[in-house]
Amino acid sequence: MTAIEISGLTKEYGDLTAVDDLDLTVDDGEVFGFLGPNGAGKSTTINMLLDFTRPTAGSATVLGYDAQTEADSISPRVGVLPEGFDIYPRLSGRRHIEFASKTKDTDDDPAEILSRVGLSAEDADRPAGDYSKGMRQRLATGMALVGDPDLLIMDEPSTGLDPHGIREMQDLVRSEAERGTTVFFSSHILEHVEAVCDRVGVLNEGELVAVDTIEGLREELGGGATMTVSLADPAEWAREHVTSLEGVVDVTASGRTLECTITDPTAKATVVTELTDAGATIRDLRIDEVSLESLFTALTNGEEAEDGADARSGTVDGTHLETETETETGVAR
Repeated sequence: MTAIEISGLTKEYGDLTAVDDLDLTVDDGEVFGFLGPNGAGKSTTINMLLDFTRPTAGSATVLGYDAQTEADSISPRVGVLPEGFDIYPRLSGRRHIEFASKTKDTDDDPAEILSRVGLSAEDADRPAGDYSKGMRQRLATGMALVGDPDLLIMDEPSTGLDPHGIREMQDLVRSEAERGTTVFFSSHILEHVEAVCDRVGVLNEGELVAVDTIEGLREELGGGATMTVSLADPAEWAREHVTSLEGVVDVTASGRTLECTITDPTAKATVVTELTDAGATIRDLRIDEVSLESLFTALTNGEEAEDGADARSGTVDGTHLETETETETGVAR
């Protein structure tokens, strides 16, 4: 069964088309990352899946139910971490989980849920208004996990988290996937997407411009990886042994360093084998893959990414990649 099936989904606001004839399938049990520059239509798509807003045309099913006519059947089986969520400052973390459990009519153990998202027993009894932004994000995630959802929808789940918190969030996403949960999430932290996603979809100006694994996108766009080989002897003689190899282009030799672009992943091993068979002694080997950030830039014609990329965080211009015309969010459910 597919977790999400979208066909011809379109949303118009007057003369503005926020989502344009979108077709997308998310398989049961996979982790799917949704990317797009500002105004691409990501949050609008999520809102239509959750019946927060109605499409102009097209249809969508979530866990086999129609997103418009069977929303009441979908809601108990879906956990949602919305962007722009809110918490109740006077209530403790434990009370938030108890509230979410009552809403979904479950008997989840608040302590177990809070521990799962990295909040201690002491944190559980503190007013949520005293939480840091990262702790609030963890609490909202815990509320989304109430009821052991089949589908977890997360809009910018790493917002407000420090590097350690981001790693914890990555571990959480992986563990939920291992439990059989389908995870569909958007994120402006591209490294987070690359670390946990089985596939990604890139939305640009309301249209889906790519759906693939990240490795598949690298192959399709032909960006390749840069392979740098340090040799014991001058590299010029070794150059002729790899120049004609299939999947290897732009071979240069400088001193004892050989550098080439790999357009076919299988060619990496072929280069090493060819050099070794020719009698070369390899001192060091480095492979620099094309980053998701570069792929994103290429797929969206450089929108929002030129001269603004932050290689450390994977953000673009230090901002979110997505701000929608209409975003309806609230307390995580």
